[in-house]
Amino acid sequence: MTFDREIPGWFPDAKFGIFVHWGAYSVPAWATPIGELGAVDHDEFMVHSPYAEWYANTTRIPGSPAALHRARTYGDAPYEAFLDAWRAERFDPAGWASLFAGIGARYVVLVTKHHDGICLWDAPGSGGYNSVARGPRRDLVGDLAGAVRDAGMRFGTYYSGGLDWHQSDLPPISRAAHLDSHRPVDAGYAAYARRQLEDLIERYRPDVLWNDINWPDAGKPDLPDVFRRYYDTVPDGVVNDRWEAGWADFLTSEYSALTDRESTGRPWEHIRGIGLSFGYNANETAEHHLTGAQLAHRLVDVVTRGGNLLLNVGPRADGTIPDEQLNPLRGLGDWLAAHGDAIYGTRPWPGPNLPGIVGWTATDTHVYAHLAPDNPDEYPRVEIATRPAQVGLDSGS
Repeated sequence: MTFDREIPGWFPDAKFGIFVHWGAYSVPAWATPIGELGAVDHDEFMVHSPYAEWYANTTRIPGSPAALHRARTYGDAPYEAFLDAWRAERFDPAGWASLFAGIGARYVVLVTKHHDGICLWDAPGSGGYNSVARGPRRDLVGDLAGAVRDAGMRFGTYYSGGLDWHQSDLPPISRAAHLDSHRPVDAGYAAYARRQLEDLIERYRPDVLWNDINWPDAGKPDLPDVFRRYYDTVPDGVVNDRWEAGWADFLTSEYSALTDRESTGRPWEHIRGIGLSFGYNANETAEHHLTGAQLAHRLVDVVTRGGNLLLNVGPRADGTIPDEQLNPLRGLGDWLAAHGDAIYGTRPWPGPNLPGIVGWTATDTHVYAHLAPDNPDEYPRVEIATRPAQVGLDSGS
């Protein structure tokens, strides 16, 4: 599958986006913060997952910490009880958008359906398993899409096509190999997922179409038509790589995993949370979160190597964002306000490998040296110089 198109320039120019994981899993807000993806044995990661948004899976693994927590805290209550308990009573989409724009994000990607199958809009086929019919009783996708665009940012949608624990009756994923063997691949689920994806495209015209895990095998032959319709609807839209179908506008890495996708020469995006989870995890403390300075270093590392950083925010169930996330975000925002010229619209530059320099970026007119601070707890430093005229900017990086 190929399409005759180059990635729209806005995406490699943007550099920094915000990911939002928010759902019924934000009610229990529970996971074991054992470490980050790629740095922990993957089978152990499945059983002791630090991802709070995986609560519907890890609580079905006999003897897992999450299963014990759910039995002790909620007894026999079904998972959908969390949907009813999720009220989003303090959700302020304009406030979120103002925050994200204020810290320098250029695009926002909202999880519209995670692996638990709960949709954040009245998705076709979802019945009452969505945020309009139950819980918040509002179209969270539409509310945030409008606020984000009003604030001058682009809006994207994440959709879990590869897993849906409500629509399938498969055993829990307790080993890495189960990510492939324990996913729905049948024609019925493929039609269900396609219908919802196309509804997202038609209703919200997302600038980023972000799928996760895989796409049901029975529906993969239809993806070229889906992508054509998407590009017709959103000509400057972009599609990620997690369809496992041979086409992507950009590749993705996650925490310490999939890092080989960062060095192919193709556009790429690195995703991670401020802490170890994407969904809000009340078990995380300050020690599990990056500081503002550490976020700035991560952004510099990604951008000087040609990527974008999609940094996750995991709000509480009521719609508020914890200080453990807000404070680092604001620190990063302050740094970007001072040094954004060295980030936005730049490309990596092959400057000399000198002591103290962690990387280079450039525009058509200037070169920026990104320097490590004397104290590792401090923010990166930037020095600027006029760009040598004989070297052209590689717009494809």
